[in-house]
Amino acid sequence: MLGGSVYIAILRFMISLAGTILLFFLMSESRFGVKKTVVCCVGFSVIAIALSSIWYAVNWGSYVKMAALVLFMCFAVFAVFMSADPIFLSVYKLALTFYLLAVFLVGGIEVSVILFQRNVWADIAARILIIVILALFIDKKIKKPIREFACYVEKELDRFSAAVMTISILFGIGFILNPNIKEVTPYRLFQIAMNFFLTGALQLLVFRLYTHIGKEQEYQKENQLMKMNHRLLERNVEIMEESVEEGRRIRHDARHHNAVMAEYARRGQNEELLQYLKEYEREMDETVEETICANIAVNNLLAAYTRKARKEQIKVTMDVELGRDLTIPNIDLVTILANAYENAIYGCIEVKKQSPERECFIHLMIKKKKNKLVICCSNTCRLETELEDGQPKPEFTGGIGVLSIIKTAENFDGEYDFKNDNGVFVFRLIMKIPMAETA
Repeated sequence: MLGGSVYIAILRFMISLAGTILLFFLMSESRFGVKKTVVCCVGFSVIAIALSSIWYAVNWGSYVKMAALVLFMCFAVFAVFMSADPIFLSVYKLALTFYLLAVFLVGGIEVSVILFQRNVWADIAARILIIVILALFIDKKIKKPIREFACYVEKELDRFSAAVMTISILFGIGFILNPNIKEVTPYRLFQIAMNFFLTGALQLLVFRLYTHIGKEQEYQKENQLMKMNHRLLERNVEIMEESVEEGRRIRHDARHHNAVMAEYARRGQNEELLQYLKEYEREMDETVEETICANIAVNNLLAAYTRKARKEQIKVTMDVELGRDLTIPNIDLVTILANAYENAIYGCIEVKKQSPERECFIHLMIKKKKNKLVICCSNTCRLETELEDGQPKPEFTGGIGVLSIIKTAENFDGEYDFKNDNGVFVFRLIMKIPMAETA
């Protein structure tokens, strides 16, 4: 637009390219280390500048018309290759980078045209100043929110949204950078301002939309954790109530046993007394609750849920090998096992409602293998139980629990999967056991 020698064009191109690379990598993390990233960026810049210079010298007219688009495309491919982000997230950050590219390109040109009679050096100075301001603003205000926002976009941004956003922004930037419009009029400036406003509003809309979606999911997870804690408290209350009732029964029976033994003693019926004591001991052995594992917290939890399952006439089998010295905190074990067992019971109850003739079962396996903890829970489920994104839909699990399991497992580098094996729901989890801290 401003003309100038080939050397001036190369300088302006170098500044624009350096600014684009700087702004993109302020918002996106490279998949390589700092040294290799710098080498790759320098190598890309050298190749781009060399090819651009040749193009400028050979065919100035086509260069002016097509250079911006070709730069966008080449840098887009390079940025996607260098970025550690998923491709859809890289597309979003590229769109934002292209918007900022248009800001400093148009800003430098308009400052030069309006204030300095199309002086190319004024354009260069203004361009550098705007890049510095944008870089400082991103580093201080945007870098942290955009990187936190990245996890939401990674999960939620779909192909259609990414395509519409990118096409809209490229059209807007293409109109702003149209080299055929050379007259500087108030209407032209109004068009530029409105295009910047609309493309910027689109970026802001996408940012706020996916931030809202991501935060809403975080709230849902917190809500599920609260519900899970509520259920665990209910189970603890049930255990305490059962313990109180059991204590009352034992005290009541003890009074009768004491009376019978006292009567045998008064009558001198020692043989009968010994026989009675043997029967009493045998009865006590039969009523003692089985020990499932050595971990007290897990043992009590599994015992409580097993009683609940058997009350619902669900067959329960367990293969649990768990010691006391496990370095995974009990609260995390309880979170995973309580939710898995609760969902299994819920699945069996739903099957009984739908098909009373089906026999329902739950099989739970917990084992420690070297530095890994393996958990597998399988249970009868409805044949139509569906998975979404590798997880059971809430309507088939009672609405809570799965996200709590996943969130806790991920804290220990857990690998998990869920599947419906022809009416048998299977949950498997392998997670790393932390090393014991040494004093």
